[in-house]
Amino acid sequence: MVRIEISDTGEGKEITTPEMKQLALLFLKLGATAFGGPAVHIAMMEDEVVKRRQWLTHEHFLDLIGATNLIPGPNSTEMAIHVGYLREGWKGVIVAGVCFIVPAAIITTLSAYLYVTYGSIPELSPFISGIRAAIIAIILAAVFRLSKPVVKNRFIVITGSLVIILSLFGVNEIVLLFASGAIGLLWNFRKRLQQTARSMLRVVPLAIFQTTGATTVAVQSNATLTGLGLLFLKIGSILYGSGYVLIAFLQEELVNTRHWLTQSQLLDAIAVGQFTPGPLSSTATFIGYVLLGLPGAFIATAGMFLPSFIFVVISNPFIPKLRKSPLARGFLDGVNAAALGLMVAVTYTLASTALTSIGTWIIFVLAVVVMLRWNLNSGWIVVGAAALGWMSFYFRF
Repeated sequence: MVRIEISDTGEGKEITTPEMKQLALLFLKLGATAFGGPAVHIAMMEDEVVKRRQWLTHEHFLDLIGATNLIPGPNSTEMAIHVGYLREGWKGVIVAGVCFIVPAAIITTLSAYLYVTYGSIPELSPFISGIRAAIIAIILAAVFRLSKPVVKNRFIVITGSLVIILSLFGVNEIVLLFASGAIGLLWNFRKRLQQTARSMLRVVPLAIFQTTGATTVAVQSNATLTGLGLLFLKIGSILYGSGYVLIAFLQEELVNTRHWLTQSQLLDAIAVGQFTPGPLSSTATFIGYVLLGLPGAFIATAGMFLPSFIFVVISNPFIPKLRKSPLARGFLDGVNAAALGLMVAVTYTLASTALTSIGTWIIFVLAVVVMLRWNLNSGWIVVGAAALGWMSFYFRF
């Protein structure tokens, strides 16, 4: 919040209130410590925004998760922007979004500089192994807290459980989200539908049409700032799903079609996105720097994240109205159930790759104990886990 203070000369001066400073500091901290992808980022946000500061209720926070899953763009960044919008309006949108993105962009740019200058990136795997073990505990805690208000809802429990199973079997998460929303809508109106069905004399078949199309992009040999910006603006505007979907986009656009990067360079860019904090989409920053230096890093980052700001500002005012509408409420309940199910499935997948040694299991158990016993802030848990990961690597346990 910003207030205007009038001086003796009659001139107005903007004064930033403590709430705006809190918002900035919170998302700077999250942007610098939130390792591990959207599920981890959202879990840490829930800990800070719902549990500690009580800026939002569990139900409202879950509605925001559902809403971000329905629009393109990086989910965790959009959650940060939503919180900023709700707390401080337009200025909050900019402060929360930029503060969450900037730490990752700076770290990624530094990594890209080292990569371009020395042909390699820093070896951080000992720290990351500890962090990955701890974030499993952080996500599980967030899922538990978010599911508590809705655990008595039979529909959400059944739908979420089915989503977990189908997700682990490889069903596309966007299909699961929209299918769950449709089922939720039908469930909300089940009694009315039953009455209608009884009165119908014949069954009206549903026709499902599927259209396919292909686009041809001219092969370009050299990257330009304009081309780079437009490419990441397009990706940021149509990207649904997890970081793996982003990787598929980058592979097709940058390696296969435009030949701006080699396969090896793309893998290095993805690796940087994995071990730096903040949104995985900061991979765009690394790619922009490798191709066109600092201007490229800035343009790629802006193109990647700008659509998220626009989508959130447009969609946020409609979320409370969706909850009040019986038709939309059923759809949102289904999407929320799917979102919880997907978080559980992601946790299982992450755990299968993160908890691979005695050391990582010890870190995981310690993180759970610390969160339950002392209610320690998740940011400190990440820092402690990184130190334990380094000790585990060098002392071989």
